[in-house]
Amino acid sequence: MTDFPAAPSSLLPSSPEEALSTRTVLRVLAIVLVTIGTIVLVRLLWQPIAWVVVATFLAIALSGPVNLLARRMRRGIAITIVYVGLLLVPVALGALIVPAMINQGVDFVNRLPKYSQDVQRYVQKNDRLRKINNDFGITESLQKEANNAPSRIGEAAGTLRDLGSALLSSLFAGFTIAVLSLFMVASGRSWVDRFLDLRGGRERDTLKRALDRIGIAVGNYVGGAIVQATIAGLSSFVVLSILGVPFAAPLAILVALFDLLPLVGATIAAVFVGLVTLFNDFPTATIIWGIFSIGYQQFENYVIQPQIQKRAVELQPFVVLLSVLFGGTLFGIVGAILAIPTAATIQISAQEWLIYHRETRAHEARLRAGAAPVDSTG
Repeated sequence: MTDFPAAPSSLLPSSPEEALSTRTVLRVLAIVLVTIGTIVLVRLLWQPIAWVVVATFLAIALSGPVNLLARRMRRGIAITIVYVGLLLVPVALGALIVPAMINQGVDFVNRLPKYSQDVQRYVQKNDRLRKINNDFGITESLQKEANNAPSRIGEAAGTLRDLGSALLSSLFAGFTIAVLSLFMVASGRSWVDRFLDLRGGRERDTLKRALDRIGIAVGNYVGGAIVQATIAGLSSFVVLSILGVPFAAPLAILVALFDLLPLVGATIAAVFVGLVTLFNDFPTATIIWGIFSIGYQQFENYVIQPQIQKRAVELQPFVVLLSVLFGGTLFGIVGAILAIPTAATIQISAQEWLIYHRETRAHEARLRAGAAPVDSTG
């Protein structure tokens, strides 16, 4: 049998410390590779992961009314009522507002030539405006665009078709999220309890207490958001009623629903209502509504929301504002919606971790002192 030559001594680890160092390097390298792979995987699966996260948030939010109704009827019927109501609200609003908006929009486009003529007459009566118009030809350009506007309704139809495709994609995502949350609500706490049963003793108690507090915080956040949206809807209804804008109540409800979306929801609703005001006492109603919307949004973002969520989830207003800004910047609308519950979850988890370690140290101290251990399971 042929003997293989021994490896040169320079290639062998000179000490156990050197071998340990090699194993440490390999372990660190493996951790880095696993971390990179996890990040890439999360990146690839970000959309379904986001859907699951939003579905979990929705399930926690809807578990409150479901549990309330389940005290008076079967749980399956309670779940059906809550989810059917969740589906009917946007459908009813759309059926009430969209047809009227389309009809008035077409009527507005057909009247643009008349509006342009009114502007021209007003400019001719004002010496300064007439001079500016003679220099830049503003009214001629306006009249030309107004005359061409009715013929461009077909182009608007193409834009609406593209918006419809995006809407269908959003509806598919919303349906998927609703189904996922439905399964979570239907199973109740059973899947959470099965997970907690894998742990024992003090760890199980700590996890259960933390999850209960997180659930309460999310429920309080939803309640605070509803209060905030209600304030926005009521204030919008008052302003729209004073301005004499048609469909003031449905539009106020629309403002309240969109106000549930942090950062962008109030702006979208304000622009939509602003388009409605074009058909009523233009430009006075539009200008007043624009001033009110900008002022109220700033007041809501920096005063109403931080103060409400401070009491709802026990976060400082500064933390509430930062969490919404960071979440919206990093992850868009989904991040803005989940920012405050996520911040509350991090705070509760940190508090429970500190409590757990403090109790663990106290337990170990009692054991070292010879005292009988305390049964954490009661």
